[in-house]
Amino acid sequence: MVKQTIQIYCRVKPTKSKTSFYEINHVEDGANLSIIVPKDATEGYINNKREDFRFRFRQIFDQNAKQDDVFAAVARPVIDNVISGYNGTIFAYGQTGSGKTFTITGGPERYADRGIIPRSLSYIFQQFAQHADQSHTVHVSYLEIYNENGYDLLDPKHEASKLEDLPRVLLMEDEDQNMHLKNLSVHAAQNEEEALNLLFLGDTNRMIAETPMNQASTRSHCIFTIHVTSKEVGSATVRKAKLHLVDLAGSERVSKTNVNGLLLTEAKYINLSLHYLEQVIVALSEKHRSHIPYRNSMMTSVLRDSLGGNCMTTMIATCSVDKRNIEETISTCRFSQRVALIKNDAILNEELDPRVLINQLRVENLQLRNQISMQNGNEQFTESLTTELIEKLFEQVKVYLADTDNEATLNVGADMRKIDQCYRAFKKLHLELQEQLKTASTTSTKHGQPIYITHDISPYDSKEVKELKEIIKLRDNEISILVNMLKKEKKTEYRPFTESTTLKTENSFSSTDRVGNQLKNMSVGRQEAFDHFRRENPINLKLEEHKRILKQRFTEAKVLGEETNQCRNQINHMKGQYEQMHLRLAAQLTQDEIEKNQELNRLRSTMEREQTKYRECFNRLKNMKQEIEHIQHVIEKDRLQMLKEFDDWWEEQSEQAEQQRQLLEMKPSTTDHDQSRKSTASFQMDRSSAASNNVDRPSSQQWNLPLTGDKKTDDDILAFANARQRIISQTHKCKKTSIE
Repeated sequence: MVKQTIQIYCRVKPTKSKTSFYEINHVEDGANLSIIVPKDATEGYINNKREDFRFRFRQIFDQNAKQDDVFAAVARPVIDNVISGYNGTIFAYGQTGSGKTFTITGGPERYADRGIIPRSLSYIFQQFAQHADQSHTVHVSYLEIYNENGYDLLDPKHEASKLEDLPRVLLMEDEDQNMHLKNLSVHAAQNEEEALNLLFLGDTNRMIAETPMNQASTRSHCIFTIHVTSKEVGSATVRKAKLHLVDLAGSERVSKTNVNGLLLTEAKYINLSLHYLEQVIVALSEKHRSHIPYRNSMMTSVLRDSLGGNCMTTMIATCSVDKRNIEETISTCRFSQRVALIKNDAILNEELDPRVLINQLRVENLQLRNQISMQNGNEQFTESLTTELIEKLFEQVKVYLADTDNEATLNVGADMRKIDQCYRAFKKLHLELQEQLKTASTTSTKHGQPIYITHDISPYDSKEVKELKEIIKLRDNEISILVNMLKKEKKTEYRPFTESTTLKTENSFSSTDRVGNQLKNMSVGRQEAFDHFRRENPINLKLEEHKRILKQRFTEAKVLGEETNQCRNQINHMKGQYEQMHLRLAAQLTQDEIEKNQELNRLRSTMEREQTKYRECFNRLKNMKQEIEHIQHVIEKDRLQMLKEFDDWWEEQSEQAEQQRQLLEMKPSTTDHDQSRKSTASFQMDRSSAASNNVDRPSSQQWNLPLTGDKKTDDDILAFANARQRIISQTHKCKKTSIE
């Protein structure tokens, strides 16, 4: 059990406006944030308000702090503990617009602006790759709490256009007071790419709105949970841990923002849930409190373990030092000081895997039975082994030799006939290996060509063989990355980015089919309207810029891939030369003389340099692959945002057209037969004149009528509108004459 308080950090948001005076003082075991609030002279001569506020944090990140610095100091220690088997939580707290979502999720523009969540996923899979002696599994879930209702952002059975279409997540509690989330799906992620795709899918469903304090304010609390399971190969002990990455909605003062309608309702729920969170924090910081109000809100119920439970928790207080926000900044710092008083008892989450334990007990039971049988000598084996049984024993020996597990066993029972036969099989395989080595040496001496041997040649070159195996593993990973990149590149490389083909390529670089399906279902007129709307939308400029960067990254990745292949081929060539030279010297010199051979050492040094260059190229290619995927996600997100804005605009235009139609129907019209005949003649005359002379045709703006784009149909519409207007004007003249 590890007892520690919640670690608190502070991050100051960059600002261009005039700021209040603040100062950061770094001390031995933390940092102090000092805020000076000058007294207002308009409040009178007698003013006892406090001017100096000082708060203590573990570390304070100033306005020029980078995302990778924040991740290294805040998230990396927590993730290391999660991989070791301890639960972890990282959450950001602050007012709206102070940078919580930017810190936790990241910015959409640049790859360097990735937040804690995508960096955590990358770091976890990097750590897994470095510990090949363990087996790991990763599962993720994404919960959104909007107006005290929980929604599953990763539900695979729903393609939601609205948040309310997502399945509702319900809280349930068992007899041991453990909270369970019903209808919250958990998805397996085999690699980093799958995990980032799930994160992107959830981000597209989040509730985001524009407020006076923030143009892209998240109107809900979101909890991204990573479930990690690790186990050593052959061990029955399994370690399970979960990492909560929490992006809280920002608190706001309604009296300052003056919001109304839906934004006001959202602000009420946000402030109320944060108030309940503060109640839990205050109750936990007081030692003699017997009741902790976790059940007041859904968020505090979900984070029950993170606050005073089995978890290692870290908090980031995001502060805005603008003069208008200084009161909220001081309130955030006070909240963080209360959080720092809470102590959590983190327990190593270990359990025994029943399947592995059962297999171990079965093997142990069989060994004990064989031992008892040999000591008693009750069974007498006199018959010869059959041919089928001998072949079966030979296959068992081969499987045993191929098994890399150090705890692998070869159990043939207490029968000495089988034991002797296994020894014969070992001897036969050894002689075959010696013959293969002799044949390889003879062939290399005659032809002078490099020979590739897959077995261990002798004990003295085990180090070189190990290095070669690592090279093969890196090559396999490289091939996998290049294949995935080429598959994606083939879809976009030969498609020009012109306006005429934009609709056809609208779903390129897409991780989902949502945009493509919606565009295919549009009518021709609506597609033309979308094309016009897209050209005038400012998001399209960002979209084209991201496409240009993506194309550039693909070109760079192709060049880097070719360089990596050259290094790989060079390594393979030198490897053959090294093995050939090593075999020739092994037949002539002793071990000490071989190690001192200058030509062999020079070849080994050259091969090591090529290996280093290969690893550098491979790592650069891997990082570029992550950047390409990030840009693809940004493009997909911009397209979804543009499509959403177009749907809103289209609905607004449709409502306006309906209102105009209703106004035209409400205007008076004559029922006289002569007027009807005149209107018919007038309609035909207007139709013929409109069709013969486009210059005299009235514009659609005169009548506020939506046109179809077809010349003949538009002429009919305008002629009808002109005839109707004449009838209405004649009716008004008749009424005026009758009154006079």
